[in-house]
Amino acid sequence: MRGVTPPDPKILLAWYDHNARKLPWRVGPKDRARGVKPDPYKVWLSEVMLQQTTVATVKPYFEAFMQRWPDVAALAAASRQDVLKAWAGLGYYARARNLKACAERVAEEFGGHFPETAAVIRGLPGIGEYTAAAILAIAFDKSASVVDGNIERVIARLYAIDTPMPTAKPIIRQHQARLTPKKRSGDYAQALMDLGATICTPRQPACAVCPWSATCLAHAAGNPEAYPVRTPKPHRPIRYGAAFVAIRHDGAILLRRRPDHGLLGGMSEVPTSDWTSLIDDLTATDKAPFRAKWTRLPNKVIHVFTHFRLELSVYRIDASATRRAPSGMWWSSAAAVAGEALPSVMKKAIETAAPGATKPAKEPAA
Repeated sequence: MRGVTPPDPKILLAWYDHNARKLPWRVGPKDRARGVKPDPYKVWLSEVMLQQTTVATVKPYFEAFMQRWPDVAALAAASRQDVLKAWAGLGYYARARNLKACAERVAEEFGGHFPETAAVIRGLPGIGEYTAAAILAIAFDKSASVVDGNIERVIARLYAIDTPMPTAKPIIRQHQARLTPKKRSGDYAQALMDLGATICTPRQPACAVCPWSATCLAHAAGNPEAYPVRTPKPHRPIRYGAAFVAIRHDGAILLRRRPDHGLLGGMSEVPTSDWTSLIDDLTATDKAPFRAKWTRLPNKVIHVFTHFRLELSVYRIDASATRRAPSGMWWSSAAAVAGEALPSVMKKAIETAAPGATKPAKEPAA
């Protein structure tokens, strides 16, 4: 088995030339061959959005951002709250805050042009080793070793790496660095991404049509799904809390803004109690934004964060038109709620109390 032919990047690139996915941020191999250069802004924006998120989810967000903020200068000039509103639902909200901060730095310090050196790019907000390598390779075609989740899976199978993740990450990076060609490194990185997304998938990989099947040790052993080797996931603790959805007679909903730093920082939310490891439904309404006869709804909101599972009891009240918003809060009109910077967990809470409240109003028929 160890005599399998070493992987050849040229074979993968030839496959990519005929099978590259068409993505709104990508310059395909045919256009590259005609001299069309990738837009570093699009590359950076897409790579930040794609962290921990799927292509299908990212596409509409990317297109909306590009329509509203077509270049880094436009994004730098936007208000942070508008950026958070546009990001709402995409998750991992520190990315949005860093996105805005990075755009400001690029606009102010580099005249709106992304730097082309690794050390300088790594110094920008929200850009780590992976994103810096992706920008260098894809946007500037520099020989940088790119390793995302898809690439980790492909490399782990190619070399049948039996070291469990995440301990195997440095081994994978070493293999990837040796494979990365000096020319077309951006196309090579995107080819590996496409290979992992469409053929070398987590379940039931299509080895019969893989351009690298003859070079893959896991395929030769007949067990590609065994790689990458995973360590058992640690127990995810449960936290509990209460969400208070106050709805005025005109459909306005009471909201407040979370602190700038920390989980869901800067996002909008309905008032909630603290999220703790204990259930205390008897005294939950003591944490309500104002004293009233709150109704506890039968359905709880369940939301899974990276490090814990959250269970929210939802309380609703129909507030009078004269009810004033407590300090630091505001009434968001029925027409405005859908455009607020509401994370998914808060949309779930509002929808539990007022179905359809967070959905954009449909345009009237012509």
